[in-house]
Amino acid sequence: MRMRKLGALVVSELGFGILSFTSTYGQAPENAENIRVIRGAHDLGITLFDTAEIYGPWTNEALLGEALASVRNEVVIATKFGFEVDPTTGERRGLNSQPEHIKRATDAMLRRLGTDYIDLLYQHRVDPNVPIEDVAGTVKDLIAAGKVRHFGLSEAAADTIRRAHAVQPVAAVQSEYSLWTRDPEPEVLPLCEELGIGFVPWGPLGTGFLTGKVANTSSFGANDFRAGSPRFTTEAMEANKAVVEVVEQLAAAKGATAAQVALAWLLARGPSIVPIFGTRRLDRVQENLGAAAVSLSAEDMAAIEARLARIEVTGERLPPALLKVTNR
Repeated sequence: MRMRKLGALVVSELGFGILSFTSTYGQAPENAENIRVIRGAHDLGITLFDTAEIYGPWTNEALLGEALASVRNEVVIATKFGFEVDPTTGERRGLNSQPEHIKRATDAMLRRLGTDYIDLLYQHRVDPNVPIEDVAGTVKDLIAAGKVRHFGLSEAAADTIRRAHAVQPVAAVQSEYSLWTRDPEPEVLPLCEELGIGFVPWGPLGTGFLTGKVANTSSFGANDFRAGSPRFTTEAMEANKAVVEVVEQLAAAKGATAAQVALAWLLARGPSIVPIFGTRRLDRVQENLGAAAVSLSAEDMAAIEARLARIEVTGERLPPALLKVTNR
């Protein structure tokens, strides 16, 4: 697989987000199967693996650490801090990026991951109660201590990114970005290019919708978060089919799948863009990696843009409670 750079960090051009192995999309598979898929993704060439303390919470990091223990020096592990979690119930208590909390959270992450360093440590969401300079300075100290190697921000606004970068260089910004979520384009992407920061789109397949395989709400399992997402109501899904049709028609012309075209579009948007997809199935990992072989010309990209410009996506990208803590 070809490689790309997130700041000074070299990673595979497609990464693997392992949130899918929690109950976010319904009942999670057994750990043995999860480990088989994660290790299989590495065998197929993926070097960037993304998790967070809040996934589970905590169990996702432990799973990733176990799965990658034998190849630790061959992979880049990204994880995230930023939430206060009830140690008894696992419920979120809100945001917390106080310096001492970041330090405690990082030590706990290292234990769960079974490693002595984190390759890429993100602030999961910007905490309005803590100056971003203090957050960046704390991560800078963790880097000096050898516990962390690179600093990242997730769902941060352009001004916040610039201020953080002035204290500790930001290697990567991770935000939702796909054919139906274009929010980073006006300000964040140009800033990342200006400062030499990599950009990591999460949800590159529209949490499954852009693959064309999510027909209706009846396909959601128990506890699947999409059941409460504004873009996945019956009405919104019907309206948003127009986006999928654009992808599917180009996929047919290219002899590719819709998922491959959606990922190839992101790869073509810039050389420092590294999408992270999620799936529980190894055959889907292999399919998605085929996006690297899909060539989209300037004419293809222009045609996509022209068609999408005529489509208004229905529904907010996240439920209201999650939208409150984004783009700060």
